[in-house]
Amino acid sequence: MRIATPPWAPDVGASRSVALQVLINGPISRSDIARKLDLSAGSLTRLSTPLIESGLLVEVEETADGKAGRPSRPLDIVPDSQHFIGMKLTADAIVGVLTDLRANILDSKSVSLTTRDPQAVVALIAEVAGHLASTVTTVTAIGVGLGGLVTEHSTVRSAPFLDWSEVPLGTMVESATGLPTVIENDVVAFTESEHWFGAGRGLDGFAVLTLGAGIGYGLVVHDNIVVDDDFGIGLVGHWPLDPFGPLCPAGHRGCARSVLTQTAISGAVSLALDRTVSYEEALDLAIAGEPAARRVVDDAGRGLGRMIAAIANLTSAQRIVLGGEGVRLVDVAFNAIAAGMAADRDPRARAIDIVTTPGDNTEWCRGAAVIAIQRYVLGHRA
Repeated sequence: MRIATPPWAPDVGASRSVALQVLINGPISRSDIARKLDLSAGSLTRLSTPLIESGLLVEVEETADGKAGRPSRPLDIVPDSQHFIGMKLTADAIVGVLTDLRANILDSKSVSLTTRDPQAVVALIAEVAGHLASTVTTVTAIGVGLGGLVTEHSTVRSAPFLDWSEVPLGTMVESATGLPTVIENDVVAFTESEHWFGAGRGLDGFAVLTLGAGIGYGLVVHDNIVVDDDFGIGLVGHWPLDPFGPLCPAGHRGCARSVLTQTAISGAVSLALDRTVSYEEALDLAIAGEPAARRVVDDAGRGLGRMIAAIANLTSAQRIVLGGEGVRLVDVAFNAIAAGMAADRDPRARAIDIVTTPGDNTEWCRGAAVIAIQRYVLGHRA
């Protein structure tokens, strides 16, 4: 199904910078915009007027700040002026959401994968996109996030969980849907979502750590995400946590992958109890006080605490955001996590500011939508 897309906007240059300030920080006063962008009042009026006339920005209710003079009329974005689709590819499903320009989720849809053939997967992506687009007039762009190595925001160089190598997914999805498409590593997308609209908004620097089938790590420094050509390989999974811990498939003893992943935790509890135990059941057993499950979960918690301390020690992140489908570990192993942080953190150091996200798939999808929004606002990123 091909979906109509509106003209690409806003324009490049200073007007884009104005739109970006309002998008991320609005409602925001003209004086604050001018200060952030080092613009005169006249220049700001010249740049913002076309954005207001086009319907992208709007003047909102006047506010009084207690100072002398006329109340200000802040500028805000019109969220429904554009719509975006964000998708998350897993080993067995496609989950998609429809969002507005501020990445507020308006609708969602998921389908199971019966095959991992790229053409068949793209056909299902187009099906999900068509369903999500059916309730709005137009969709501006689509973003797809997946666990793997992505180049040029388009080609999947490697996605082991899908058995993919060198798949031109962006071009394929654009051809199937008619929509501008950006493909990105899911942790990059999740980090950018927190950066623009989540727990990292307004911070100069913060870190993201995701728990699930793998271990993901994202870092924002000086208001920019840190990425390179190796992002997506999963290097943080090799971080050593326990010199006496279990071996990972790569032969590392006690690394993050062997201690913190859902598979590692469920596998260790299953081995101890001599029966198959899911990740959620392992956490439930730990809560109930089952000795083996409690030991495994607390070992994982201490490892997570040490990893959080290492991130804080090495990056001085203002905040660490924990997410992913395995994030429930944070609640179940809270005391062990605190002990792990204390073991590797100087007691004179400031307390680590930690925020936990819900961890469901819609959060990953929202991240993919944010990558599409960034393509709209900052065309050079895609």
